[in-house]
Amino acid sequence: MPNLSIAQDAAADELLGRDPLALLLGMLLDQQFPMERAFGSPRLLADRLGVQSLSAEDLAAMDAEDLVRVFQGPPALHRYPGSMAARTQELCRLLVERYDGRAENLWADVPDGATLLKRLGELPGFGAQKSKIFVALLGKQYGATPPGWREAAGDYGADGARRSVADITGPESLAEVRAFKQEQKQAAKAAKA
Repeated sequence: MPNLSIAQDAAADELLGRDPLALLLGMLLDQQFPMERAFGSPRLLADRLGVQSLSAEDLAAMDAEDLVRVFQGPPALHRYPGSMAARTQELCRLLVERYDGRAENLWADVPDGATLLKRLGELPGFGAQKSKIFVALLGKQYGATPPGWREAAGDYGADGARRSVADITGPESLAEVRAFKQEQKQAAKAAKA
């Protein structure tokens, strides 16, 4: 079981390390929301549902309004609890339809990194960049290393990078990733000016 330090909370990180669906949902929620809170949200979700591990089948079958209420909290599981609850349910339904309800089946049998990247890109809420970051996270910290995974992850797959959640192994690397993201935002603003 991977020993993750993404959420910067022992219970949340323990769930991410043993529950592939929790890790996938953390990545889904990592959008317009602080990274560690996004990856801490699956633990809150499990606690509110009274479960030890998350189930794609159960989340897919849940009443949509009930799931929104769970996402609303307090505290809210995301800045946009309604839309993210819906996206979570959509993602879980896709997992049930295509991958026997198991998040790890997305990567368990892939022949190569390009196939993994393609599968991730088909998930609701996973664009090109998020898919590459998740390939890098799986390869660097989760032990899912199909041939060509670094190439599929692009710059996020580089050894020693500090670009994304894939590179967070503790408070120091979290600060380095934050600094990189700030530099990128400043460069983008300067390019527009």
